[in-house]
Amino acid sequence: KSLVLLCSLQLFDAVNCLAKENARLLVLGRKHMLINSSNWKRDIVKEMQNKADFFFAENISEDDAFLLYATLRSGKHCKFVTRDFFRDHKACLSDSLTRHLFRKWQRGHQIAFSPSVEGKHINFLPAFCYDCVVQTTGDTWHIPYKDTFEEKYSYQVPRKWLCIQQK
Repeated sequence: KSLVLLCSLQLFDAVNCLAKENARLLVLGRKHMLINSSNWKRDIVKEMQNKADFFFAENISEDDAFLLYATLRSGKHCKFVTRDFFRDHKACLSDSLTRHLFRKWQRGHQIAFSPSVEGKHINFLPAFCYDCVVQTTGDTWHIPYKDTFEEKYSYQVPRKWLCIQQK
């Protein structure tokens, strides 16, 4: 299968999975998705349109700005799903505090996904509802950690916590 066809099938699976949760969905795509082709089947796009709202940008547009605007405009509880890590956008931010705030916002709103190993369903990792930094209350510390070393992206943070209490 071509990479684009694989992406269209993953989008179809993601929309179906999220629609089952009765989530209000907005899919941002490009106008070429509306043309029946070997990569985008008209009937599949129509079926997705029955489950989600769609916005189709021009084929040459930078769609990141649409995604960020739609997420911010939709309110503080809005989440987004994308494979984009916004590296270019973070690099353009003027100072380290702004980059830190953007990464924190991204971790709290971006839902990561990956197809299952057998390719039969999609696994979603929910956005965090807490900040993944060392937290302390009195004589207790909670420290996020990973027990294996692997490269990570800015939205991926450790999901294990070490609890230390001073006695």
